[in-house]
Amino acid sequence: MRIPVVRGVIDRRILVNYRIEPSVLAPLLPAPFRPKLIHGVGMVGICLIRLAHVRPHAMPQWLGISSENAAYRSAVEWNDRDTVRHGVYVRRRDTNSWLTTMAGGRFFPGIHHHARFTVNESADSYAVAIRSDDGMTTMAVRARPIESLPGSSVFRSLEEASAFFESGSVGYSATHSPSRFQGLELRCRTWHVEPLVVDEVRSSFFEDETLFPKGSIEFDSALLMRGVEHEWHEKPDLHHAASIMHVGG
Repeated sequence: MRIPVVRGVIDRRILVNYRIEPSVLAPLLPAPFRPKLIHGVGMVGICLIRLAHVRPHAMPQWLGISSENAAYRSAVEWNDRDTVRHGVYVRRRDTNSWLTTMAGGRFFPGIHHHARFTVNESADSYAVAIRSDDGMTTMAVRARPIESLPGSSVFRSLEEASAFFESGSVGYSATHSPSRFQGLELRCRTWHVEPLVVDEVRSSFFEDETLFPKGSIEFDSALLMRGVEHEWHEKPDLHHAASIMHVGG
């Protein structure tokens, strides 16, 4: 079943980014995805996004819903016939919306797990913590706006970081089938990111040394987006079986 175009406002979006050794990331990605590299390293992270006024395109704004959401993402590329595509592979999605939890994977692309979000924000600070109901994921971040990216970041400029993440507007989410991925494209009316300095960051997933051996992954940077009108467009499912890959509904 095709879903209608969904529109709304990104009230706040924080991208928490980690750089990772490609040889560690590659085995964690299902075919046909492979790591998309920036200066020789892979990039993974968590997108913490608060959506407002989300509704089908034809509905008035006052009927829209709001929610806090988190997506565990990896920057990836894959082959589509003779073309190399770029986007993100979403391993897991968490949300505080029961409606999204029930609709995800059925009427809206991507399985969503219900979680508790604790959010404290002001004009000069952001703090978000998550604990999923199933106990599988916890994370927390505290950050403040700054003028430029930290010198430790693999990105050589804010412009380079912005372009890298803007190119990942198409995301494919895991499903109950290991060979099928549900696609969603984020289209923003404007694209503007601000750098954040992170005072604290914790993630039960990215701190799991059985998946990410010590020294193979490091926190890189965080970026902020605010007040962005956007639309979600469904993409055809991506299917992969053995050496055969095709895109189709």
